[in-house]
Amino acid sequence: MIVEWTVSNSQEPAASTKIDRLLIVRLGAMGDVIHTLPAAAALRRAFPAAIFGWLIEERWAELLCTLPSPRSGPRSPQRPLVDKVHTVNTRQWRSDPFSSQTWERMAAGLSDLRAGEYQIAVDFQGAIRSSLLTRWSGTPIRYGFAQPRENVATMFYTRQAMARGIHIIEQNLSLAAAVAGRPLPIIQVEFPHDQAADKEWDRRLKEGAIEKFVLMNPGAGWRAKQWPAERYGLVARELADDGMKAIINSGPDEQELARAVEAASGGVAERFAGSLSQLIALTRNASLFIGGDTGPLHLAAALSIPVVGIYGPTDPARNGPFGTPSIVLRNPSSRTTHSHHAQPDDGLLEISADQVVAAARQLISTGSRLG
Repeated sequence: MIVEWTVSNSQEPAASTKIDRLLIVRLGAMGDVIHTLPAAAALRRAFPAAIFGWLIEERWAELLCTLPSPRSGPRSPQRPLVDKVHTVNTRQWRSDPFSSQTWERMAAGLSDLRAGEYQIAVDFQGAIRSSLLTRWSGTPIRYGFAQPRENVATMFYTRQAMARGIHIIEQNLSLAAAVAGRPLPIIQVEFPHDQAADKEWDRRLKEGAIEKFVLMNPGAGWRAKQWPAERYGLVARELADDGMKAIINSGPDEQELARAVEAASGGVAERFAGSLSQLIALTRNASLFIGGDTGPLHLAAALSIPVVGIYGPTDPARNGPFGTPSIVLRNPSSRTTHSHHAQPDDGLLEISADQVVAAARQLISTGSRLG
């Protein structure tokens, strides 16, 4: 697939001059960063000699660079895409905005960002805070979407591009294509390799005699997207009869949810909680992924792991698993909304454990990544 570009003003595209230093701005969250990686990879291929920086929230930096590795310098398997990772911690800043320590950290971060002397910045987030940080980077040419998530963001762009495509990955690539001044292909994303995490999971899987496993992610960004824990447990029990071990991934605030899945599985499923680097290493080894519209699902898709997506209020045409064998289950009664309701979507609750098991078995029967 190749995505074309359109610039919404009369200025010449960036490709009319040589790009030596380029800054990508996508602060978070996990799935959104992953959806930006193909566009960044396409720009990297288009400008292989350029210095690339990325401005990201500290909590998601492991998607770009392993923890033990330096955040800048020659690229390596531990930091394969960008030359420099710039981090911010806006959550911490907001929690204590009047602290002198907060202001010192902000000043140090912005000073480091300005020291990069980037020629072009591309804001893939389209929010007020991301566009402000793009402006404060001191970069003279600043690209963003003509219709961003928060319209005020356009005040801080010097060039705007119309989003093309249905899926968010296609839309991000269209912004990258506007920067490059030519159509760009979608290419495979490379994630950081944490050697210690890779070795740890190789050891654990061998010790447990686990040859094939399904990675389940019962959590979600908000409750309306969350399929019931007991149904994940039922799915784990059914797939265990097929010789497929279930491993339950849980985020920092989801341990209780993971325990509920484990209990409902009758003990055949095993909980996992770890760093992003460990999750990347674990996902690389998975035979199948089952979960809702969350960062771990998009990580699995980016790593070409087959996916059963359980969708409710979010639109799989825009946010579904991309570029991997997948089956998306969504009840016709679900309506697209990003309202953070406290109760699961009614349509989501219409999806049964039997339907998920059937979808999983269908993907398993194809033999893709499941041999």
